[in-house]
Amino acid sequence: MTAAIELRAASRSFGSVVALDRVSLSIAAGEFFALLGPSGSGKTTCLRLIAGFDRPDEGRILLDGAEVTDVPPFERNVNTVFQDYALFPHMTVAENVAYGPKVRGITAEKRRRMALEMLELVRLQSLAGRTPAQLSGGQKQRVALARALVNHPKVLLLDEPLGALDLRLREEMQSELKSLQHRLGITFVYVTHDQGEALSMADRIAVFRDGRIEQLDTPRGLYVRPRTAFVARFVGSANVVEAPAAAKITGTAQAFAIRPELIDVLAEDSPAPEGAVACTGELEDIHYHGATSRWHVRLPDGSLLAAVRAEAASAGPAPRAGTRVRLAWSRDSLVPLADA
Repeated sequence: MTAAIELRAASRSFGSVVALDRVSLSIAAGEFFALLGPSGSGKTTCLRLIAGFDRPDEGRILLDGAEVTDVPPFERNVNTVFQDYALFPHMTVAENVAYGPKVRGITAEKRRRMALEMLELVRLQSLAGRTPAQLSGGQKQRVALARALVNHPKVLLLDEPLGALDLRLREEMQSELKSLQHRLGITFVYVTHDQGEALSMADRIAVFRDGRIEQLDTPRGLYVRPRTAFVARFVGSANVVEAPAAAKITGTAQAFAIRPELIDVLAEDSPAPEGAVACTGELEDIHYHGATSRWHVRLPDGSLLAAVRAEAASAGPAPRAGTRVRLAWSRDSLVPLADA
């Protein structure tokens, strides 16, 4: 089956800075695909190459099997939604959404119907006559989505689209975006530095680091089986235990990752469950997060491990900093790492 999007050894440099380094990836039609990574990792450069806003120094870009490396943006069947919405302030909501069909020469009556259909899809038909200044942040984002979708692109590119929204609105829009993509069945490519967004929405995620893809996997695959220390730390904030410390804990000089929620915190003199990996250390601090708390424990070699505990499971007051505790976890929970 032909991929909706394909990058073949694509590279892009800006002076001495290598923004993208021979990246190859294939995105299936109808997939919700996330490009995840910290600032400067190459994810936005990758999106710009797909959109046609930039071209690679080397490599090829294909859409539906056809090479588009040198094809300008307006001739590619893709649209982009930006973080700042980029709405026309002097136009109404309906006029903003109808702008794309207007550029294509579609008649006024038809483009009005197209705009209203799209606004109905994003549940904003009643606000068609308002201007962007009269909308909330979430409503502006929906208008930007409707405008990007009105020409029925095969691919929708989203560049940090929820970054300007507060936490509650971001969570609402994550659910709406996933639902919208499922209903439309078109390919979404979503750029974000927020691993929570990527994990909750994407079918697959490419984790970028220094212009390369560090790991490409499903959300569960990235979380449960990170291949490198970078992915383990960036996706879900796992503890990474390097080889020297691992040798003291497990008897084997093999670096590993362990998720904080898989670690039990016991009294120092409590026996660890049979077959479990265990170590002792000094409680450094506890961060309260409502339903859970995060305990930071310093091991004798200086390593710091975090353990997440459900508050409902905590009996009595929390121990003070400086208390000696025992940490224990199942040996099956360890994820071997090759680069730490």
